[in-house]
Amino acid sequence: MDVMTDKQFDKLFQMFGMILDGCKDLDEAKRKVNELRDDKKEKNKEAE
Repeated sequence: MDVMTDKQFDKLFQMFGMILDGCKDLDEAKRKVNELRDDKKEKNKEAE
C-alpha cells in the first residue's frame, strides 16, 4: 500500500481548490476532474 505524505496530500487539495474556484456548480467541477483524468490516461498510453 502506498502512503501519501503530508506534502502530497496538501498539493492534492490545492489542485482541487484551483479546479473548484473556476466552477459554477458541481456538474462543472465533475466534468473538469474527468477531463483531467482522461488527459492523464491518454498521456500514460502515449508514453508506453
